[in-house]
Amino acid sequence: MSIAKVNGIDMYYERHGSGYPLLMIMGITARGSVWEDHLVYWSQFFECIIVDNRGVGLSSVPDGEYTSLEMAQDYAALLDELNIDRCHVIGCSMGSIIGQQLAIHFPDKVNKLILMCPWAYCDQRTKSIFEVMVHCKTHFNPAEFSHFIQTLIYSNETWAKPGKVDEFTADQQDALTDDLPQSLQGLKGQAAACIHHSVLEDLAHIPHPTLIIGGKDDAFIPAWMAEEMATTIPNADIHLYPKSGHAFHWENIEDFNPRVAEWLNR
Repeated sequence: MSIAKVNGIDMYYERHGSGYPLLMIMGITARGSVWEDHLVYWSQFFECIIVDNRGVGLSSVPDGEYTSLEMAQDYAALLDELNIDRCHVIGCSMGSIIGQQLAIHFPDKVNKLILMCPWAYCDQRTKSIFEVMVHCKTHFNPAEFSHFIQTLIYSNETWAKPGKVDEFTADQQDALTDDLPQSLQGLKGQAAACIHHSVLEDLAHIPHPTLIIGGKDDAFIPAWMAEEMATTIPNADIHLYPKSGHAFHWENIEDFNPRVAEWLNR
């Protein structure tokens, strides 16, 4: 177990593999271990660093609301603690807004940047989704909350696959026995960071090669948000998977994992 004391909090992290460092930042509600199926592949090529964000897992759960910049400051301090001057950064969903802030405010720490299902700001609908997420966390048991998240992130295409509903039901039951569930305060803090993130005007100043990647049928963070960012960041590529949702990286994992490694090594 590795805990770094950074930016006034305890931050849990793990390092896997060897090579050029790849900082992997997970999304809202999720621990760093959710990267597992990607980590197995990418650690063949990179030193992969997975982390529990503030508000979840073995990292601190500070009171109050968090901001995307504050969470980026956590990671900048962690990189200093690990003596990593510069790294690739990949961020998923909430991790993408942290990655944006790292690139904007700590550009010397970032080499290449991958933003998964990203947004530069919340419109009213997306803001409402985060508010409903907090409401569900308040009133649902862990299995019900897991079910809600599944309906939010997986595409119709995935729900229709044989055996998927049974698989999702099993995951819901597993949530009832999770020995380290996210607290309501942790979710509230992270949701605030997601809602108030707003950097559209700053994206034009991101100098790094950037890959924006997501699902065309994302019902959570719509594809137009990724497309808007791709036209604003100067050195950006974009790839949107057809018939895929917010969990496009699991829905297309056999293509996604090598695509990311190839793009980073290009």
